[in-house]
Amino acid sequence: MIITFCGHSSFVPTPEYEHKLLSLLQELIGDGNTEFFLGEYGAFDAFAYECCKKFKATHPNVKLIFVTPYISPEYQKKYLNHQEMRYDHIIYPPLENVPPKFAISRRNKWMVQKADLVIAYIRHDWGGAYKTYQHARRLGKKICDL
Repeated sequence: MIITFCGHSSFVPTPEYEHKLLSLLQELIGDGNTEFFLGEYGAFDAFAYECCKKFKATHPNVKLIFVTPYISPEYQKKYLNHQEMRYDHIIYPPLENVPPKFAISRRNKWMVQKADLVIAYIRHDWGGAYKTYQHARRLGKKICDL
């Protein structure tokens, strides 16, 4: 199973949201094989990573996968070396012909297309997280809203 996340960068994590997400993951995954496709560009992404890391600590069949929107040598040097220590794998989707300005939104769409489940935190109808959420809905993806 592949699970990805979409949520607003203005998300404020709380112990209640953490408990809710970890409980949801246990309910959905149990001890099954799962790949978490993660982005890491805002407060909700950071929250999702931390929860997935905690879940992985007790579930060895889980993989944390960073899906990078950029592959330039500068980006690799500045960010990907650090990410290699935090994630099991790094994936670069086919975005070679996408202008950098649109790389994150196109990467998000790619993650949704590959995912079996999208876990979302959407509280307003504008911005990149909302667009990603709408894309998941159009594709008929299973969505769990926190």
